[in-house]
Amino acid sequence: MEEGLALLQKADHQARAPGPPLRKYIEAIELFNGAYGLVGVRDRRELVVKHILDSLAPLGILRRLLEAPRPAASPPPAVADVGSGAGLPGIPLALALPEYPFTLIEKMGRRVSFLRYALAVLGCPNAEVEAGPMEKAPRGRFRLITFRAFRPLDPALLKALFPLLEPAGVLAAYKGRRAVIDGELRSLAAFPCSWEIFPLTVPFLDEERHLVVIRPAPLPPEGA
Repeated sequence: MEEGLALLQKADHQARAPGPPLRKYIEAIELFNGAYGLVGVRDRRELVVKHILDSLAPLGILRRLLEAPRPAASPPPAVADVGSGAGLPGIPLALALPEYPFTLIEKMGRRVSFLRYALAVLGCPNAEVEAGPMEKAPRGRFRLITFRAFRPLDPALLKALFPLLEPAGVLAAYKGRRAVIDGELRSLAAFPCSWEIFPLTVPFLDEERHLVVIRPAPLPPEGA
């Protein structure tokens, strides 16, 4: 794993992530995976490459999104990980970005239990678990909402997530092949939003990976 983390940081100097807490997190997943079905992997290497390094691949991009200008003396911008499951990408990102508060949103009881256990074992004070559907999550609170292996990009998903964003907030969707992304984005052609697609390189993974950053269209001025 250390070699993969070093390669990520070499590609983007802002992609710094702590190795020891990540190892504890990997051990927690392995401990509960058989009973809870958290991730589908054959061995630790696959877990590290396909899930941990994949979660951290856009770290530099996400850090820059969070560092966007904000009013003086305002609190650090908040991050939500929707459909967090085993805590991917939310927990690796929270460990790598301890200066930002994270909310892991998950509705399945077993996974909620695992997330709470993992955060307690890791001693990760900047992350909390929100048990329930995303529609019940706090509105207008988050600068950044991530999701991975969750749902296709479509108007229904954006209608559910946009209200959770603060005015300058964005969505960050972890996605695979560009052809699939383009097909999903066609359904958003008439939806009030814009997007950017960032190719990602995951160390030791020979698969297409992308981050899709989606912004709601600005609201018209009052009285317009």
